[in-house]
Amino acid sequence: MSDRHDRVGALLCELAATFIQQEANTDPLITVTRADISPDYRRATIYFTTIPDNREADALAFLKRSGSNLRSFIKQKKANLKQIPFFDFAIDYGERHRQHIDEVAREIESRDKAKGT
Repeated sequence: MSDRHDRVGALLCELAATFIQQEANTDPLITVTRADISPDYRRATIYFTTIPDNREADALAFLKRSGSNLRSFIKQKKANLKQIPFFDFAIDYGERHRQHIDEVAREIESRDKAKGT
């Protein structure tokens, strides 16, 4: 990926997070984790997680309904983009798996400390 591609991805993450913060309910709490952008910059997939975990379907439905509003929000912010991409949204299962692995590692570590190892 090019440096510009990375910068656009970071900008879209930040703008999407700001939009979600302003427009979405706080139940569930939606966190933007990353953005993948097509090589031609015409499409972007925004990945997110939620707290609590069981509300991901609600958050996904809200985000899919709000895709055109997100584009309008980015246009209003006058982001320095040649074109505003069309947005897709996806649950970031990779982040969920990472959190689970961290949890398991902490449990093993605390169990080992309890055993005195």
